[in-house]
Amino acid sequence: MCGVAELVDSHCHLDFEPLGDQLAEVLTRARGNGVGHMLCVSVTLENYPKIQAIAEQHSHIFSSVGVHPNEREGRDPDVDELVTLAANPRVVAIGETGLDYYRSQGDMGWQQDRFRRHIQAARQARKPLIIHTRDAAADTLAILREENAAEAGAVMHCFTESWDVAKAAMDLGFYISFSGIVTFANAAALREVAAKVPDDRLLVETDSPYLAPVPYRGKTNEPAYVRHVAERLAEVRGVSFDHIADVTTQNFFNLFQSAQRLA
Repeated sequence: MCGVAELVDSHCHLDFEPLGDQLAEVLTRARGNGVGHMLCVSVTLENYPKIQAIAEQHSHIFSSVGVHPNEREGRDPDVDELVTLAANPRVVAIGETGLDYYRSQGDMGWQQDRFRRHIQAARQARKPLIIHTRDAAADTLAILREENAAEAGAVMHCFTESWDVAKAAMDLGFYISFSGIVTFANAAALREVAAKVPDDRLLVETDSPYLAPVPYRGKTNEPAYVRHVAERLAEVRGVSFDHIADVTTQNFFNLFQSAQRLA
């Protein structure tokens, strides 16, 4: 294992190919890079059973339940169904959910309605939200406020927005998660935001198999590479890698309180 500090990949998609086909190797490489826990995130109800099976087979992997804002083909859950599925002890969050006006255009009422249902389910299930937002920050924050999402808690996953958006989310008590994008050469503005987020609001993730960090940009991402995200954050913030690992791991378990931390 590299070093002694433990990392958590707070957002990955282990059910997606090619990770799903080589899961044993992917998990071995993650452990070799000090990644002690992972959260495998749902994007459709159709794939949820596969995610749940991964979490049940591996005690250091947790799951979420939800439908991604851009998904149109599969089943659209109501609040009761989400709450029922979230009762599984391996499910630690609702999502990913939110708004994405980049990949979907036109009347976004259907996205907003789905988002509201996820927030209502999170409040009832008492499990936090995993928030996806793209080209929709104002509406995302407005709906989060209107639906009292602060009661459930949330993380703004794969954060790429401005400091003003980060501050508004943190004012609601939410966490800010940075992905491999923070290592990209063209992400100077995002690194400025990453330097300002307080220690107690910070998370790291891969969003694998997407968004591989430098030096793997353009290749398949995997949880082992969350180490590169943490190392870049340490550099940007002028602290040690161990410090970033410690605070982001503790923050993960502070937010996802039903997740059981392994020794």
